[in-house]
Amino acid sequence: LRGHVSHGHGRIGKHRKHPGGRGNAGGQHHHRINFDKYHPGYFGKVGMRYYHKTLNKFHCPAVNIERLWSLVSEQTRQVYKDKKDKAPVIDVVRAGYYKVLGKGHLPKQPMIVKARFFSREAEKKINSVGGTCVLVA
Repeated sequence: LRGHVSHGHGRIGKHRKHPGGRGNAGGQHHHRINFDKYHPGYFGKVGMRYYHKTLNKFHCPAVNIERLWSLVSEQTRQVYKDKKDKAPVIDVVRAGYYKVLGKGHLPKQPMIVKARFFSREAEKKINSVGGTCVLVA
């Protein structure tokens, strides 16, 4: 470009200052393609924040009846295996669950299950093998 008066920048007064506007000017107009491509969602409204929102009000971890015996230690299982007149107490809340659901089958062994909630099906199945459901606060 040596030997060319304007070095490729046109006549006097051209190639100076801010031809496209300063900063983010024209983001919705002449620079729209760039903003849509590289900064999607830059313009527009974004609703309100809920400041002291209590997350997960209905935290209720559940366990199915088919897994109830796995909450009891192997030693306890052996003790109650052949005794039909005694029943182990399975505290579901201490194991970190709140609700007992009715999926699966139970062995013909009575048990006392303590939980905060029981589904209808779970209660029916536990009672059918001679067990009882105890609601805990």
